[in-house]
Amino acid sequence: MELKDFIEKFAEQFDDTDASEFKGETKFRELDEWSSLIALSIIAMVDEEYDVTLKGDDMRAANTIEELYQIVKGKL
Repeated sequence: MELKDFIEKFAEQFDDTDASEFKGETKFRELDEWSSLIALSIIAMVDEEYDVTLKGDDMRAANTIEELYQIVKGKL
């Protein structure tokens, strides 16, 4: 699992945010389009792509996309 691939899959969950906005250091909760529905989409994507179950606490523990990536990577 590579950070670049994770960021691409993460970005696919957003409809209106430009792909250039998504970097490892992006604070995803600060994106205009961020919502609880997108959070659920991210959890579902991680489950489907990586067979990792994220919990709400995992989402709250991460501030950036890279931090979330590290949490997912740690559960592999």
